Amino acid sequence: MDRQWDIRDFSDLKTEKFDEENVTTATSTEQIKTEKLISRCFERLQQMICLDPTLPKICRNEHIHFLESGIQNLSTAYECLDSSRPWIVYWILNAAHLLNHSFSDALLDRIVDFLVKCRSPSGGFAGGPGQFPHLAPTYAAVNSLCIIGTKKAYEAIDRPSLKNFLRSVHEPNGAFRMHVDGEIDVRGCYCAITAAKLANFSKKDEEELFENTVEWIVSCQSYEGGIGGLPDLEAHGGYTFCGIAALCLLGSTGTLNLKSLLKWSVNRQMRYEGGFQGRTNKLVDGCYSFWQGATIPIVQLLIQRNEPCLGDLMDRPLFDRQALQEYVLICCQRPEGGLLDKPGKPPDYYHTCYTLSGISISQHCKADMQPFVVGQPENEVMPTHPIYNIPPLAAWKVFQHFQKYNSDMYPEDNNVIWGDDSEGDDFVRSESQPTETDESFEIVDD
Repeated sequence: MDRQWDIRDFSDLKTEKFDEENVTTATSTEQIKTEKLISRCFERLQQMICLDPTLPKICRNEHIHFLESGIQNLSTAYECLDSSRPWIVYWILNAAHLLNHSFSDALLDRIVDFLVKCRSPSGGFAGGPGQFPHLAPTYAAVNSLCIIGTKKAYEAIDRPSLKNFLRSVHEPNGAFRMHVDGEIDVRGCYCAITAAKLANFSKKDEEELFENTVEWIVSCQSYEGGIGGLPDLEAHGGYTFCGIAALCLLGSTGTLNLKSLLKWSVNRQMRYEGGFQGRTNKLVDGCYSFWQGATIPIVQLLIQRNEPCLGDLMDRPLFDRQALQEYVLICCQRPEGGLLDKPGKPPDYYHTCYTLSGISISQHCKADMQPFVVGQPENEVMPTHPIYNIPPLAAWKVFQHFQKYNSDMYPEDNNVIWGDDSEGDDFVRSESQPTETDESFEIVDD
């Protein structure tokens, strides 16, 4: 990396603070309160940087210790997440990769054994051994196995039973239920499509599984431009990412208004804080560093392909990458390890994963550009795939592993994921925390 990007002068940002225009509401009160917390973080850094010009730093070793402590044992306060154990595994594995940290082969082997216990006889993965299969932990388990990347991990993805499970939750209108007789929302489409793509289902299977799915996702675009969980619901950063990423994998955006979606997404970046909010008039949250941050370059690429005349405009990231990294590095790190939503919140594995993922997107979103790293070069994290949010090489390896099962794969299928000369290159570079107690339980069973 040739260039180091210095911190901005935060005193210049005071004019960007929220103005309630003499009309106080619960929303404006919370926004002003949050800005005060952010302001303290900025002011403290400007004092500390006089003593240590290398600030802000990513607390790499502390975050790695936080992840290592959680992959094997968690406090009993985490019992409320008993049906989310593959998620915790995924958050920790992906965050560790972003920090360029590897766990021992023995531990990774135990994780595979545990995820096999979460696999349902009827297909898909459950949130824990003996539970019902569900699309969300299926996504988390498949991603985790891809990150591990061993032959044993790949063999834990039972393609025939996974296919049957996806069929069982597919609706005639193209939507997906999260589990049999469960709720419907855009997450289901994204989780199903990514699992099918990484398992490299045949073209015929995909056409059957995802019939009408493009049209259903497009119907969830709101008047604001973003995508809601269901048709006619409020646009939301998480659902917007799931929707556009799913459409990208299916190779069609249908009648989706990409320019409206892009306008909504870029306007979710907070003018003072630098991070993203998930919805209009909501507070900044570190996790949207990925959900919103990854959406923008994906949409830009799609617009650029549809309208080459806009190439110059779409060739640079249309969000403030420096402001986003400053928000995470200055406001979302606990010095003892772990990352968080916003100042005043405790760290957790979810926010550790997605804030680091957002930094990765911000640093590596264009293949033909140098990594954009705020602060010292040591603040650079590893690239992540903006659609799957796993290491790009891990996605490529699992795709190649399962390719041998398909005889009907079209050459362009590979381009949807990797883009050959363009898309793949761009992509590849591209609330409360449980209280700790003395008692603990293992997240990974022996």
